[in-house]
Amino acid sequence: MADITALANEAMGVFSLSLSGPIMSDKPDFAEIETFDKTKLKKTETREKNPLPTKETIEQEKQSESTA
Repeated sequence: MADITALANEAMGVFSLSLSGPIMSDKPDFAEIETFDKTKLKKTETREKNPLPTKETIEQEKQSESTA
């Protein structure tokens, strides 16, 4: 009977929670942060995907709108 109940619960999207996994706490665990090695990070170049227009570009667009 337990197999039928488990299948029905799974079909309805009901899942039981397992207490064997990591336990959440109000206090963060800083042990991994303290031992983190920043030298293993690879260097990347940051680029803006959508940079804001310059003041000159805005002025040009305003002038082109007023003449149109």
